[in-house]
Amino acid sequence: MNLMDAMRERAKADVQRVAFFEGENPTMIKAVAELTAEGLATCTVVGDAEAIRKNADEQGVSLAGVELVDLADEEANEAIAQRFEVLPNCRWKAKGVRRRVTRPMERALMMQALGDVDITFGGIDCPTGDVILGGQEIIGLADGIDTVSSMGIFDIPGYQGSDGQLLGFGDSAVCQNPTPEQEASIAISACDTWSALTGREARCALLSFSTDGSGAGEMVQKVRDARDIARERRPDLKIDGEFQLDAALRPEVAAHKVHRESDVAGRANVIIWPDLNVGNVGVKLVQMFGHADAYGPMLQGFKKIVCDCSRSAPVSEIVGNVVMSCVRAQCLEEE
Repeated sequence: MNLMDAMRERAKADVQRVAFFEGENPTMIKAVAELTAEGLATCTVVGDAEAIRKNADEQGVSLAGVELVDLADEEANEAIAQRFEVLPNCRWKAKGVRRRVTRPMERALMMQALGDVDITFGGIDCPTGDVILGGQEIIGLADGIDTVSSMGIFDIPGYQGSDGQLLGFGDSAVCQNPTPEQEASIAISACDTWSALTGREARCALLSFSTDGSGAGEMVQKVRDARDIARERRPDLKIDGEFQLDAALRPEVAAHKVHRESDVAGRANVIIWPDLNVGNVGVKLVQMFGHADAYGPMLQGFKKIVCDCSRSAPVSEIVGNVVMSCVRAQCLEEE
């Protein structure tokens, strides 16, 4: 059983509640119908109920079992506004809350903040930046985390790493040039995401052009500082660096280049790029030349699971991302 098949079984075993805020998009409504029909998630679609039903009819899909939250329902809007405005993290006055409660994305996030749903999902029409900003304002960042970031998992044919063909990576989508504090946050979030999705302990390597002091300069020092911050914040996690890629992944290289004890060197199953330039190029190299499948990238760093998909995502990708989000949400429930 591959990783996605295993996650689908986990999603079915403890079904999570997911709020979608782009129900007028043809691809999204097809994904909602598939998720519901296969018992992978309990789906709620927020928006103009009439337009959502019309879209489903035009796509030839059933909304049986799907809850519609109609933003034209003024009584329901007011009820949510009254519940939300008394939350400790509500940053708006009464008028601001009531203005936002009628906007699909913000309404979905408010429902999540109130515990009515477990996950908010969107992004096929809405820019990623808007999803991130909404998540920060309404859900907030997890404790000990300075930035939203992303994490994905490669499945690389023929690769025999410490966890077989799987290799976690971050951040390749959000944080352009992270500070040491932000890179530490990316590493911590990636470890938690990896463990949630795979059920395995993370061994996280912070990558650099230098290995354990072989180079020097501002870029190297930033990675070392990030390592120290991450260890101070989460001493329970195995996070180490700075390592070149081969020293992070290959035991024989680590034995030659890393002259100290390390739980990570040569055995990393999660790698953290030093910046988005490296991350973007690195992901494409692995996909093009390693013929890897990539799960994600998934947003991480929020108190609850807020998920964004690409504008060009097909139904299969949306369904897969929702399944991964559901598995992550299950782990938050257990904490």
